[in-house]
Order: sequence, then C-alpha cells, then structure tokens
Amino acid sequence: MSDVNSKLTLIRYPHPSLRYRSKPIRRVDSELLLWIREMFQLMYDHNGVGLAANQVDLPYRLFVINLTSDPSEKAEELVFINPEIIRRSGSEEGEEGCLSLPDIRVQVRRSKELEILAYSPNGEEIRWRINGLLARAFQHELDHLNGVLFVDHLAPSESLNVRATLEEWEREYSMARSRGQQPSTEDVIARLKELEALRT
Repeated sequence: MSDVNSKLTLIRYPHPSLRYRSKPIRRVDSELLLWIREMFQLMYDHNGVGLAANQVDLPYRLFVINLTSDPSEKAEELVFINPEIIRRSGSEEGEEGCLSLPDIRVQVRRSKELEILAYSPNGEEIRWRINGLLARAFQHELDHLNGVLFVDHLAPSESLNVRATLEEWEREYSMARSRGQQPSTEDVIARLKELEALRT
C-alpha cells in the first residue's frame, strides 16, 4: 500500500518534533479521527506495530498500535488518547526498533507488566492490565509522547554501537536544513504550538 495521498508523513531522527513533549487532547474532532486513520496507514506502509503522534509531526498525546501490523486485522487496532501508566511491575529485556530510527535494533529493558489508563476516540475509558509485546509497545510509544527515544535507554557502552549512525543522520539533517529542505527548530516548535491550541 502507498501513503502518497496521506496528509501526514513519517518523520525521522533528528527531527525536533521527536523531542517535543506532547500535550493532552481535550477535543476529538473529525480531523483528528482522519489523522488516526492516516497514522494506521503509515504504520502499515512501514511495517510497524505502533506509531505515536509526534512521529507524524503532531503535538498530541495519542498513539496507535496493531501488534499484527496487518491492515486487514481491524479488530486488533488500538487507539490510546492521553495514555498513562498507573502501575508497573517486574522488568525484562527485549529487542526494539523504531520507524523514526530505521535499521536500528537494540535490546531495551522495560517494565514487564503495566496497569494503564487512556481513552478511546469516542471517550471511553481504557483501564487495562497488560504484559508481553503490548506492554513493551505501550511503553515505547508513551516514551515518544514525552520526547524520549528507545536509544535513550541504552547504557553508554551500548550506545556506542549506534552513535555513528545517529551522528550521520544528524549531519544529513543539518545539511538539509542549511539548504532549506528542513525547517528550523524554531519553526517546528511554533507550528506545534499552533496545533496544540486547537485541541488542548
């Protein structure tokens, strides 16, 4: 499937939106619902299982998950608005990747079980106890909403393995910005704040 008709695009490291702490959503409207569908489509187009709003340059506390990564499995689609973790227990390591940092796969330690609170697009409260891959994906996407990336959890010795790749992406982004192909950080923040005012 192609995302050529989507208004949203997947942004990649080191775009400033990935470090922006998202704001709670106070109003769900038709445009937001459309963006949720586009987020699922982008996620499927890139073979992902989760996608956070700031990965598509939106400043809202929202993410989508489908652990099957299969667009035909609509019953597996989950939307979490204003998500939070109420309780954590245990810990375990597992491999993670990220659509905004492609081709990097590392072991990340996360809480094993969670009690979560969030809301669906129609305002229903979601209060679940979760574990396994869903718990890992929930923590990964919630980190995004707080401006945290999965590579931030690596110990200094482990981060050396990805540092060269990150620095290369940083150089490429800086060059693109100097050519006017990427916005300045100030312009990105100004746009995000304008969008915030619509629903927060």
